[in-house]
Parts: sequence; structure tokens; C-alpha cells
Amino acid sequence: MARRDAVRVVIGHDGLRGHGEVVTSTYYRLDVERITSLLADLRPLLGPDPRTALDALGDAGLPAGVRAAVDAALHDLLALRGDVPVHVLAGVPEWHDTPTAYTIGITSPEDAGARAAALAGSGFSVLKVKAGADADRDVAAVAAVRAAAPRARLVLDPNGGWTPDEAVRVVERITAAGVVLDAVEQPIAPGDPDALAWVRERCPAPLVADEDAATVADVRDLAGAVDGVNVKLAKCGGIRPALEVVAAAREAGLDVMLGCLVASSLGLAPAVHLTGHARWVDLDGHLLLAADPWSGIGGEDGVLRLSGAPGLGVVRR
Repeated sequence: MARRDAVRVVIGHDGLRGHGEVVTSTYYRLDVERITSLLADLRPLLGPDPRTALDALGDAGLPAGVRAAVDAALHDLLALRGDVPVHVLAGVPEWHDTPTAYTIGITSPEDAGARAAALAGSGFSVLKVKAGADADRDVAAVAAVRAAAPRARLVLDPNGGWTPDEAVRVVERITAAGVVLDAVEQPIAPGDPDALAWVRERCPAPLVADEDAATVADVRDLAGAVDGVNVKLAKCGGIRPALEVVAAAREAGLDVMLGCLVASSLGLAPAVHLTGHARWVDLDGHLLLAADPWSGIGGEDGVLRLSGAPGLGVVRR
């Protein structure tokens, strides 16, 4: 289990308060000091109304994670003002309980199998297996997970750790053993759509781009190279830009995975409201925390649930 520093964003208007969260990240070079400084500089740019503030947010030049937190607070506020859940504003009139993947990190095949058995016993029907360190271990770990959780959908995530040749060979070995993969996420290092397309032509499982897919332009460049894109709100900048990426993916004939960073239920909630747009849902970041200070999105038994309350629908514990 993990601990993660985060900054909570609170925006008030007409007696209502919208909330968002940005987590610190070494990958995105965001620490608490930089986050709070960026938020302080942003305050005078937002203006008096949350809807016009959303328009201004796109031109503020913020790192995507910080923009996503402010975007979440503004959507929370707008939904509270309209007395509707956020998903209604995000083009999902009816939201349904949704299975989420749970990630099994790089570990021994024996441990991976034990974790898979425990997760399946708790109700998880989708498991993500991290890979990329050692091909033989990767193949054995996936086999152990499949044996321990025979009904689970499996997603393989090498985090860009394979060469194109390795990606094809490892996935072929896994599928030759009778394991059907629901998706393979970012099999090779980002930055080479042509190499991704080469892998896709030879890979017997759907490919999903992650680090390669942050913007609408990225998604258009990936058309024909992959089967889907992983949309993370902290990567693209929040609900509004995520919906633009989703629309671009549909135009390009690509499916959508919703992913996340490790964060609280407050940090995950905006993405949970978007699950109606996704084929794959990997929103387990709050489950990886030692203590989640918020509740309201479920997931402990492998199924995300919303209360139907207005706004993001999360509450402080």
C-alpha cells in the first residue's frame, strides 16, 4: 500500500464548494510547493463564474495534473449548481456500476498467482499484470495469474519495457499457452507510432497506447497504429480535455481505456464519472493507498459505484 502527498483544490461560488485533487509526481515534476504556487498564480485568472473559468483554464498554461484538479473542482461546482451528478455534464446521462482492473506489480510468478487468487476471491473480474523486466518471468507470471483467476479478464502492461521484437515474441508465447489477453498496454517505449503499428500487425492481442496518447493530436497520429488509447485525466488535463480526446479516439476508430495515478477517491472520482465512454477501466488508484481520506466511488470488491448524488458524489471520511 502507498502514501501519496496531494493538494486539495476548493472553489466556491454562490454558497457551493467544488473540490478537486492534484497528487505530487516526480514523473510530472510536481511537488507540493510547485502545485501551490501554480494555484496561487491561477486564482485571479478564473473570474467570477465557474463556466467561464473552465474556458479560461484551457489558456492558463498549467501542467496537466494541476489543470485536471481545477477542472474537477469546477465540474463539481457546476454539477452541484445544476443538482446533477458530474457524469450528466460529461455526456453520460445514465451511469452504471463498472468493474475496474486491479494492478499486480512485477513480482514472482508464485506471488502474482497468490495475489490474483485473493483479488478474484474479493470480486475482481479484471486484473492488470505489470511486465517488461524479464520475458520468462512475464510469461510465467501471466500463466500463474490465469491459473489462479481463470475467469478474469487480463490486461498486460509492460510500461514500454519491450523492444518491438520482444513485444511480439512475449505476447505470442502467452497466447500460445492458451491465455487470452484483453489488451496489451504500451508494449514499447513511447515516441514511435510506426513501431507500434508494426507490433500491432503481428500481435495477437489489442494494443493500447498510454504515454503516446496525451492530446487530440497524439490520438490522430495513432490512428491505425493501435487499437485503443489510455486516457488519464492527470495526463490530458481533466474532464473537458479528456472528452475531446475521447471524441478524437472515436473519429480515429480507437477504443478508450480510462487510467489513473495513485490518488484518493476525490482524485479518482472525475474519471469514474467518465466510464460510460470506455471499453477498459483501470481506476484502482484509491485502492492502492494505505488510507483513503475520501469515499464514494466503491471499488473495494472490484466494482466502481456512484451514489447518484449531485457533483462528484464523494465525501470526506
